[in-house]
Amino acid sequence: MDFEEENRMMVEYQLKRRGISDEKVLNAFLKVKRHLFVPKNLERSAYDDCPLPIGEGQTISQPYIIGLMLQLLELKENDVVLEIGTGSGYQTVLLVEIARFVYTIERNEILAQRAKSKFEELGYKNIVLEVGDGTKGWTKEKVEFDGIIVSAAAPKVPDPLFSQLKVGGRMVIPIGSRTFQRLHKITKLEDGNMKVEYSDGCMFVPLIGEYGW
Repeated sequence: MDFEEENRMMVEYQLKRRGISDEKVLNAFLKVKRHLFVPKNLERSAYDDCPLPIGEGQTISQPYIIGLMLQLLELKENDVVLEIGTGSGYQTVLLVEIARFVYTIERNEILAQRAKSKFEELGYKNIVLEVGDGTKGWTKEKVEFDGIIVSAAAPKVPDPLFSQLKVGGRMVIPIGSRTFQRLHKITKLEDGNMKVEYSDGCMFVPLIGEYGW
């Protein structure tokens, strides 16, 4: 199977033709191969237009949804990003191809270890991964983030995450019920308030934790 061609077609038909136009995002998708982040028995489906199971009751998101979230983040090359929900590590690697450094939190120890091994195997140094409650944000030390991306559905914006955004920083998060959500883009204003913009409807697994479900 020609994964290179499958990936190119995915970028053209699933991303570009649906309005993903940020060149940094598109180039990251062209470089990072999705089949490396799915179970071996699902490799042939890696570039399909759908989420796929990765074990532990979790999924790797549909490529378009990841592309949309990354585009909404409006990342620059020197940005520092917090990712909530490492999962397979696919989105983490896409992020680090665009931004300078990624902090990522995964609550499931098995998925975290798999992702960490994958980062090492692929030679990524500018990622730090912790196992814990992502709804609390990064608790090991004080860090303010240019961007925060949340890969699970929350009932509302978790306060600790918003507090860790820089002024002008953006958070992209699915908010709604356990069965249906809408992507929200949250920007931290100079007065400390939040600007909220709404994007596509979506369906994510619930964000479990003290400030989630």
